[in-house]
Amino acid sequence: MKWEEDLISIVVPVYNAEKYVEEAIRCVLGQTAQNWELILVDDGSTDGSLEILKKYEGGKIRVFQMGKNQGQAAARNFGRGQARGRYLAYQDADDLWSSEKLERQFRFLKEKGCAFAFTGYEFAGEDGARNGKVVHVPAKIGYKQALKNTTISTITVMFDREKIPERLLAMPSGVRGEDSATWWQILRAGYTAYGLDEPLSVYRRHAQSHSGNKWKVVWGTYRMYRECERLSVAASWYYFVCYLFHAVRRRL
Repeated sequence: MKWEEDLISIVVPVYNAEKYVEEAIRCVLGQTAQNWELILVDDGSTDGSLEILKKYEGGKIRVFQMGKNQGQAAARNFGRGQARGRYLAYQDADDLWSSEKLERQFRFLKEKGCAFAFTGYEFAGEDGARNGKVVHVPAKIGYKQALKNTTISTITVMFDREKIPERLLAMPSGVRGEDSATWWQILRAGYTAYGLDEPLSVYRRHAQSHSGNKWKVVWGTYRMYRECERLSVAASWYYFVCYLFHAVRRRL
């Protein structure tokens, strides 16, 4: 498949995010890099999200509707299927980017000559104000390291689609933590993810966020070790304990 060279396709799944999504869209509009297209996928919202998306539709911004709610994995996979750019990035409807995020990460990806890059990020409150808690990331991470530490945030990733097959970029459905499961399947195939240790994204914490129910997230991660990675019980517990340690440390 031939994609537009140097075009970054940004996919944003949207579900009942009328309170936040306009700010996320403006983060993209305010990027110093302008080699992007924005793909907004409404995942069966029942609030005013779709009306907000339609206000911005046109030019470099395209809006799609899933019809009924199918979940973030399905929405991202659908958006990826519509993407025309060689490079792929994800943004969430309730999170934010620094204005130089795309420019700095795109240059980093090209300089490293890598297929998979991610960045550091900072936490924010519900109002979007940064709270000074920065998550630093390693210079690179492989499969076994990623199993121990789910430090790769969805809103920080960028992929070169000419180097990574589409089948590896497909997010599995029906699992809690479909994003981490995707990074694992890419890294398990032999790729290395390279980290740009700058807080270029802002992760908003609020009760309605996808990871708001912490116990479901925690238990879902253990299930991924067993069901997605097919690890033994002993190996699953080992990686699970490592995951818990790093998850708690990130949030302190």
